[in-house]
Amino acid sequence: MFKISNLKGRVLFASVLCLVIGASESSVAQRQRASGGVAATKTGQVLERNVRAHMEFLASDAMQGRGSGTQFELLAGHYIASQLRQYGIEPAGDNDITGTKTFIQTVQVPRRNFAAPPVLSFSTAGQEERRWTHGKEMLVGQMSAPRIEGALQKFRAGAKPAAGAVALVALDEADAANLLTLTGELMGQGARAVLVRETPQWRARWAARGAQLPQLPGTTGRGTNRNLVFLSKEAFQELEQAPDGTTIRIEGEAAPVQMSYTWNVVGVLRGTDPKQASEAVLLSAHMDHLGVGKGSEGDQIYNGADDDASGVVAVLELARALGAGVPPKRTVYFALFGSEEAGGRGSQHFIANSPAPLRSIVANLQFEMIGRPDPKVAADTLWLTGYDLSNLGAELARRGARLVADPHPEERFFQRSDNYALATQGVVAHTVSSYGLHREYHQPNDDLAHIDFAHMTRAINSMVAPVHWLVNSNFTPAWAEGKKP
Repeated sequence: MFKISNLKGRVLFASVLCLVIGASESSVAQRQRASGGVAATKTGQVLERNVRAHMEFLASDAMQGRGSGTQFELLAGHYIASQLRQYGIEPAGDNDITGTKTFIQTVQVPRRNFAAPPVLSFSTAGQEERRWTHGKEMLVGQMSAPRIEGALQKFRAGAKPAAGAVALVALDEADAANLLTLTGELMGQGARAVLVRETPQWRARWAARGAQLPQLPGTTGRGTNRNLVFLSKEAFQELEQAPDGTTIRIEGEAAPVQMSYTWNVVGVLRGTDPKQASEAVLLSAHMDHLGVGKGSEGDQIYNGADDDASGVVAVLELARALGAGVPPKRTVYFALFGSEEAGGRGSQHFIANSPAPLRSIVANLQFEMIGRPDPKVAADTLWLTGYDLSNLGAELARRGARLVADPHPEERFFQRSDNYALATQGVVAHTVSSYGLHREYHQPNDDLAHIDFAHMTRAINSMVAPVHWLVNSNFTPAWAEGKKP
């Protein structure tokens, strides 16, 4: 396993790799000009060799899993920016110290960790106090405060949690796949925290997650409002025997606040029609993944090939196609978000610092996990989350997009990507995907060996003409009546 363990080494590695990329891209560009390769892409056709080239960099071991807020996420951002510039896309991020516009948006992220592993404690009549420690009998998934307390309530589907309850939830298969959404819903109904039995996925990561101190929201008050704790099978069974109303405490000492960063890449292709240039279409994906695991043997680099290097490549190739042709009537923004895997920090910052008023964004297409076909839909078909919530998917399908409704509605994918933050602000925003619930999701073996490059190339190609139509039409997508998020 290739691993760089110190910050100085990572920064030096990033700098050297950027030089290598620059030299490589320069030589590739020279060869393309000599051979007519660039001209060939002006038809808008997406070529498998270009898809492979992007993927082989972004999902390589050298990128160390593009961990949220790491130098490797930033390195991915600079690679993406260099590609956008080659395609004729203008920077739309922050200004540098000279006042020059760049592609990068820098996002400050205040972070607090626990100073030591937090403890869950409770006692029942006639029994000594039980104390379970993070990394042993339980794992803290998310916590909104250093100390949480509430009355135990053994929760069953269809019931409503009591105000301030610590809900002990017996998961079914659908719930296990939607823990964050389920937790948010229960806390929205009044629960103080949610306790669940370990899932196979979390058991596989138990040692690695237990070796890390959980994070708390920063000083801004923004961040998770969920309190989610995983219990070992034995701990869960023990709490099932405790009476409802038992006081549950989860607490630990918080370390001082530290400032960290994440990054977005934002580019723009200006519209040319005097009446429509003020309208914008946003094409987006998230560029981060889970980085490198700790505490386990074997491959611990979470390459994130499908999740979501594949989506980044879709945005890049659509930028190539749009930039090579006649400039569109509408303005097109390209946004690659950082720290989606760490609570959507990048998209939240974009919304607060959008280069265009949100009301002017007529549609957002987020691309997420298109690197493999979904056996639940026809070959060469993509699906759209929240298909029935607006008229965007049906209209794109009418224009040739091989888009169908999400075949996994129980997974609530519409709420599980960066599109949702934009949708809640009124933007008609959906995610394009072909994720078939494969076992490599959020595992180290989500790597290049599992990517179907032919499918991925066809999938991106299938969106080129419909996106061309969207950015040149006067069609304004709208939410279906009563279904606006």
